[in-house]
Amino acid sequence: MQKQAFKTPSTDNLAEKPKILLLYGSLRERSFSRMVVEESARILESLGAETKIFNPEDLPLADTVDASHPKVKELLSLMEWSEGQVWCSPERHGSMSAVFKNQIDWVPLKIGAVRPTQGKTLAVMQVEGGSQSFNVVNQLRVLGRWMRMITIPNQSSVAKVWQEFDADNRMKPSAFYDRIVDVMEELVKFTYLSREQKDYLVDRYSERKQSAARD
Repeated sequence: MQKQAFKTPSTDNLAEKPKILLLYGSLRERSFSRMVVEESARILESLGAETKIFNPEDLPLADTVDASHPKVKELLSLMEWSEGQVWCSPERHGSMSAVFKNQIDWVPLKIGAVRPTQGKTLAVMQVEGGSQSFNVVNQLRVLGRWMRMITIPNQSSVAKVWQEFDADNRMKPSAFYDRIVDVMEELVKFTYLSREQKDYLVDRYSERKQSAARD
């Protein structure tokens, strides 16, 4: 990372660090989506954010157990904790991986009075073993809209990702790395911008109408 060009967003009037949850979509021992997420977490922390990474290992298939399962409880707790999220999946047969989709399938739009994703910021990324595509990030954007999240404009797609990491599992300097820095920087900015506006942005006429009818 070039220090002269790296700039931490101003937080003079923002006491709390942005809370960012990162999800990845592979259980391989050398998982490149996990490694991209780990690299992203380092960048986010340099930008002043607090990060947590969910490990999807041992998460049951959606609806095979109830929500009291420890891994499900962990995932839902992190969803509620976060202000923003990073989603990174490998492309498998032209689509996001089942490992990644299973994590989202566990998350309802509403848990009691709590909406675990609505109004939170989201950055989407994908990795592929071959040439660059945008199939997965496009699908993740659809998922983000379904989960009522504020999906930032920028995104990252890392082609031939196995070439982009060294023996220590650190990402090499490249245009791909620079794009990830751009995406994380934009995510932090959007999280700050929307922090005090979330309730206003997700306030809906139809829900106010239903509340009035109950009253």
